[in-house]
Amino acid sequence: MRFDLSENHAMIRDMIRDFAQKEVKPGAQKRDETGEFPFEIVQKLGELGMMGIVVPEEFGGAGLDVSSFAIVVEEIARVDASLALTLAAHNGLPCGHLLVGGNDALKKKYLPDLAAGRKIGAWGLTEPLSGSDALGMNTVAVKKGDRWVINGSKNFITHGTVGDVFVIMAYTDRTQGSRGVSAFVAEKGWKGLLVGKQEDKMGMRSSDTTSLAFEDLEIPEENVVGEIGSGFVDALKVLDRGRVIIGALALGIGKAALEEGARYSKERTAFGKRIADFQAISWMIADAATELEAADGLIYRAAWMHDEKKFAKKESSMAKLWASEAAWRACNKALQIHGGYGYVKEYPVERFFRDVKLCEIGEGTSEIQREVIAAQILS
Repeated sequence: MRFDLSENHAMIRDMIRDFAQKEVKPGAQKRDETGEFPFEIVQKLGELGMMGIVVPEEFGGAGLDVSSFAIVVEEIARVDASLALTLAAHNGLPCGHLLVGGNDALKKKYLPDLAAGRKIGAWGLTEPLSGSDALGMNTVAVKKGDRWVINGSKNFITHGTVGDVFVIMAYTDRTQGSRGVSAFVAEKGWKGLLVGKQEDKMGMRSSDTTSLAFEDLEIPEENVVGEIGSGFVDALKVLDRGRVIIGALALGIGKAALEEGARYSKERTAFGKRIADFQAISWMIADAATELEAADGLIYRAAWMHDEKKFAKKESSMAKLWASEAAWRACNKALQIHGGYGYVKEYPVERFFRDVKLCEIGEGTSEIQREVIAAQILS
């Protein structure tokens, strides 16, 4: 059993860490303030192959494994969680769904541009009245001649404004439950695909989030992803892997917060000595480091299981659950160590604290992860 990175994984980590420090970190705080989407950085990531991390080389991607995907997202999240979310969502959701369910024609049509970063992908599952209860969706697709016509809406869609390619879930036969949902690919600018307002979020502010509406959106037959009725089943496969990646995102934020808290504790003095020398502070750092180390093990075990094509539903949920909550606690401790300075935007822990909360909500809430884990154990 290995507890260190392989030579290839270490090379990927070092490459993306250097890129993050030089290209991403300098403008992260400003992008958080303005909410501006980093198109230029996304293009550079595309040139590095990072917009198609797990896309096979035959479709223009880097052809890397899930462990590499987690490493890249973790490293980017250490300096800019919003950009890490962009990477996670683009690679994991629309690209991931096309890889899981798409035929060769769809893959050849859409994946090369997505993998190169020339186009950005979005994925439409969540709706205003159906978050974790995805089967409570109201969006429907009705067959008319050689086309499917979609009506409905989606909410909290990452890349809704900046996206070019949209993978959309809709009921094609509500009587079939989970076997009655199908997936379709639509393109920016198609009549009936309406983009709503951009959300003004607490954190992850430069990650684009909007609502979508569909008013008689026509989808050609060849843009059905997988079989009619396989959309939800394929979506669950996408989400299982996505939980590992959101866990890696949380881990990156948590580690960055721990580093900032430790650094500050060695610089700040009180009552004639460093605050790091006070047991109350040193124990905060010890607890955060221990919890994040455990999260690291859970995440990369689950990533390895996906790479080995093993069933990893329980392990993916465990990784996402523990990493997101451990990272939140690490951010909370880091802010507490900073005292009043942690509450002002001059110090990055304030941004980390706001960003990390989404990790407990995205890809299924912590409560949902507990349900998934318990169901796997008790079944």
